[in-house]
Amino acid sequence: MRGYAEVVAEDRSDLPGQIGDQRRRLVERLAGVGAVVAVVSGKGGVGKSAVTANLAVSLAAAGASVGALDADLNGPCLARMLGLSRDGLEDRADGVHPATGPSGVRGMSTELLLDENAPLRWKGPGSDRFVWQGATEAAVLREFLSDVVWGSLDYLLVDVPPGTDKIGRFLDLIPRPDQVLLVTIPSAAATSVVARSATFLAEAGVAPVGLVRNMVGYAPASGGAPLPLFSGPDMNGVSEPLDMEVWADIPFDPRLSQLTDAGRPPGAGCEGGVGRAMAALVARVESARGGREEPGP
Repeated sequence: MRGYAEVVAEDRSDLPGQIGDQRRRLVERLAGVGAVVAVVSGKGGVGKSAVTANLAVSLAAAGASVGALDADLNGPCLARMLGLSRDGLEDRADGVHPATGPSGVRGMSTELLLDENAPLRWKGPGSDRFVWQGATEAAVLREFLSDVVWGSLDYLLVDVPPGTDKIGRFLDLIPRPDQVLLVTIPSAAATSVVARSATFLAEAGVAPVGLVRNMVGYAPASGGAPLPLFSGPDMNGVSEPLDMEVWADIPFDPRLSQLTDAGRPPGAGCEGGVGRAMAALVARVESARGGREEPGP
């Protein structure tokens, strides 16, 4: 394979020009967004999408206009969690208008484009997919950002799929997101992977990054202090060596899981410790947004 600089023949497709046009369109499309908040982990199974969904509805309940983009193209679930329907998508002359859920959150996901239980299939040659599939996935994510009419938003939350390479792909499109939430759980495997993601973000110069520690104990129905859920390391094992600030400690609560799976995430409205944790996370996200200008009309 050769890079652009090694191609000596005339490029009639003007691929660099196409990419430049898409980047300009992305900047123009997101001009009305007050803050882009990336929710990342690097590790699957930590509840990142659930955190994204519950934060989105919590911010909306606090009076903000919120959009949510599911950047996990192959394993999407954010639309289901937010109660979005494919019937809510509108293809207009100015672009695709996202679906709106019961909470008022606008969202876009490949989940809205696929039939029930249908896997995502990419169009292209049947062999050597490693050559072209990564570029195709990056192009789709760019289109979700630049061709979807997000309109005027206070926040656009982006649920980034597992893998530090996926974080890097997102940063290629938006090198300086306004905030990044790094989600982890108290397990040795998750701690190791998430620590690598934290190092990756630090080396990329991304800030601010807030640590969201999910499933930190089991919230008993009778109330009281959360009970241990994992036998892994102390959660400070992630935050202290990297000098990361903890923005929220969210206990595990079956009610949160059940309602979120049903498309009715309670967010800060959940009873008990989960609600308090989500309210604290909303406050930190709002505080980090600080003095940014409000999006235009």
